Formats: sequence, C-alpha cells, structure tokens
Amino acid sequence: MLTFLKTPHDMMQELSRKFKERRLSIGYTQQALADRSGVSLGSVKRFESSGQISLHSLLKLALILECLDDFESIANPMPKRAKSMDELLAEKKSVPKRGHKK
Repeated sequence: MLTFLKTPHDMMQELSRKFKERRLSIGYTQQALADRSGVSLGSVKRFESSGQISLHSLLKLALILECLDDFESIANPMPKRAKSMDELLAEKKSVPKRGHKK
C-alpha cells in the first residue's frame, strides 16, 4: 500500500484554500476579514495566494471565521498508545501474589 504524505507546502496551500472558501461562504471580502481580525489586508492576500502567514495571524483569522476550535486537537496531548502483548505479560509477571510477612 502506498501512502502519500503531504508536504508542508501542500498543507499551506490546502489550508489557505479552505480559509478562502470559508471567508467567501460567510460573505466577507478580504478587506472585511482584515478589518474584523486585525490582520493586515496584505497578510490576508498573501495567505490566500501563497499560504504564507504567521501562526498568530492565522489564529486571528480562524477566530473570525469561527474555526479556531479546529486547532484544539493539535494542542491536545496524543492519546497513549496501546500496550503490546509482551508489555502486558511483563506487567502481569511483576505483580506480587502474596502480602509481606510482618
């Protein structure tokens, strides 16, 4: 099975495309988004055309476009991985079967 991993550039392009689609679906112009978010118009234009933007500005845009919560999963710790059968058996062997004598 082949797995195709996206490059950072691919992700930047996809993210900027999705943000632009969201902006248009809400009915904001680039200027309106810039005004509401406090991000410069030049930064909004550059983001939509090249994907280049600072993290701070990206999060400000996400707040106005009501998708800031989507970044929450990135900030949450990863779930613990399942233990292997060998690890489970090793734990079972180390558990004492009797109490200590006094």
